[in-house]
Amino acid sequence: MRFMVIVKATADSEAGVMPSEELLAAMGRYNEELAEAGVMRAGEGLQPSAKGVRVKFSGDQRSVTEGPFSETKELIAGFWIFQVASLQACIEWVKRCPNPMPGESEIEIRQIFEAEDFGAEFTPELREQEARIRARIDSED
Repeated sequence: MRFMVIVKATADSEAGVMPSEELLAAMGRYNEELAEAGVMRAGEGLQPSAKGVRVKFSGDQRSVTEGPFSETKELIAGFWIFQVASLQACIEWVKRCPNPMPGESEIEIRQIFEAEDFGAEFTPELREQEARIRARIDSED
């Protein structure tokens, strides 16, 4: 099972406060442990929302809103993609994570859809297309 592990933003991360050397070292050790265990598939920190945009869809219309965005608790400061046997295994790995922000912080875990989750609507042709896309992405790494 794959999970997106989402590090929620804080006022500090949105203000562009960079992590300390101590936190970077602790996260590096944690990421090494994840990689050695075959759990981590990806992981990155994100720039503050002030450097981002949102594209809103309404029918055929598109509108772009530039950051920053006001609801810090709804923003993402970083993420990992984990591949583990279960949600409980993912939780156990996340509980081992160094606190990603000074003070209080929160990490959200969301399971990633797999092809079999979509049922009959995900036709053989669509599955083949998905396989081609994944192969192309994997070859670019």
